[in-house]
Amino acid sequence: MNMPTPIPPAPETSDDAALFETLLAFRGAVVEEAAPLIERFSREAGREDPALVNLAHYLSLRRHELRPLQRQLMRRGLSSLGRLESRVLPTLDATLAALAALVGRPAPFPAPDEAEFFAGEARLDAASVVNLGPEPANRTTRIMVTLPSEAAGDLDYVLALAKCGMDVARINCAHDDAAAWRAMAAHVRVAGEEIGRPIAVLMDIAGPKIRTEAVLPMKKGKPDGRLKTGDRLRLVATGAPRVDEEVPFSAAVSLPEIVTRLSLGDRIRYDDGKVEGVVESLAEGEAVIRVTHARAEGTKLKPEKGVNLPDTALGLSPLTAKDDADLSTVIECADLIGYSFVSRPGDLDLLDAAIERHGRGERPLGLMAKIELPEAVKNLPDLIARAARRGPFSVMIARGDLAAEIGFERLAEMQEELLWICEAAAVPAIWATQVLEDLVRDGIPSRGEMTDAAMASRAECVMLNKGPAVCEAIELLDRLLGRMAGHLDKKTPVLRALRSW
Repeated sequence: MNMPTPIPPAPETSDDAALFETLLAFRGAVVEEAAPLIERFSREAGREDPALVNLAHYLSLRRHELRPLQRQLMRRGLSSLGRLESRVLPTLDATLAALAALVGRPAPFPAPDEAEFFAGEARLDAASVVNLGPEPANRTTRIMVTLPSEAAGDLDYVLALAKCGMDVARINCAHDDAAAWRAMAAHVRVAGEEIGRPIAVLMDIAGPKIRTEAVLPMKKGKPDGRLKTGDRLRLVATGAPRVDEEVPFSAAVSLPEIVTRLSLGDRIRYDDGKVEGVVESLAEGEAVIRVTHARAEGTKLKPEKGVNLPDTALGLSPLTAKDDADLSTVIECADLIGYSFVSRPGDLDLLDAAIERHGRGERPLGLMAKIELPEAVKNLPDLIARAARRGPFSVMIARGDLAAEIGFERLAEMQEELLWICEAAAVPAIWATQVLEDLVRDGIPSRGEMTDAAMASRAECVMLNKGPAVCEAIELLDRLLGRMAGHLDKKTPVLRALRSW
């Protein structure tokens, strides 16, 4: 995209006419700069889509520095443009109409009526129903729950989750097998019938997730010792892990080729960023990592923990041979497919081609793209546009892998930006990873995670992981999201009456 068209600076005086001209010029710049984006998105989608048109306008608008203009609009009691994600031109036109009335001029564009102004919200609400099922009675945000392995053999357990408030059941295809997945999905269908509302089934294919496999040191069959700052860890591409006096930790990895693609100085993050290190030396089929950041008490090196390589170009396909084999069961059982490590529009074509080979099932199969990589963040608008040609589409903000890839420092702002882009495009967003994790695991939430869960109300769905106290977490989240719905609608505060004072 070219540089944004300069707009006149916002007047710092009480000159309403000058402010009107500034805003009118700005609207013209937004429309002009959005035109090539609209053409590109329409080409990707195969048609011009009003949600994609609004997305193009939003992306164009956000390339400008608007803070001075916002302050001048605010002090006149007009829209600050701060909550226009789903309605870019309607907001600009309504604000221009109000300013025109202030200066005694005719409105340059018709002021939108109520249906036109809130059309973007209606599109997002409709997409949320199609992707995630009907809106719950007391809240606008759905609750997704990851099913544990025991859900395959215990209908009562799944029924309990449904009665507590589960709206979407997630089956992680990185674990268990096709027989277990079929049993889980069948239990979800029965539970939905029992409580009188449908529960959507998401089946999350594994993708090329890089994990540790066998590890050393071990003691009596269990990991022994904790990685701390300054320690060295050897990753091996093939064969058994190997330790010595200088490198006392070692692990095999699930994708051996990653070891051969590392370069000196590349960063490595382990277990959702609990440990960070850099490649210190390379040898045939192995790499030695020096730990640069770790918890004071250290972190155990265990099998089945994630490894992220933010500096390394891996060139891996997001669809593995295992995923392809799993698709027949996914098509049979799921309402939604979770697509891991998607990063380019062509990745969607890759998945669709595989689905066609297996034969599409009777029900429409929605797609949930998991945003985990920096490339996926950069390409999200084009991913959304390409997905518009295929059917129901949603986005999971996979905060664990995303934080490990872009760094914890940038996660907070990035999850906000992803929410804004999804809202502008009328794409439902799922807030995932470590929501109420202490409560799910130990039965008692932390103060920080309660605030995080409250902020999740701005998404269309929030995901809880499996754990012994997951039912208590669902019930608490159900109440919390219900209360937050009275305070916040996306970025907009809603002013219910306060009773605390």
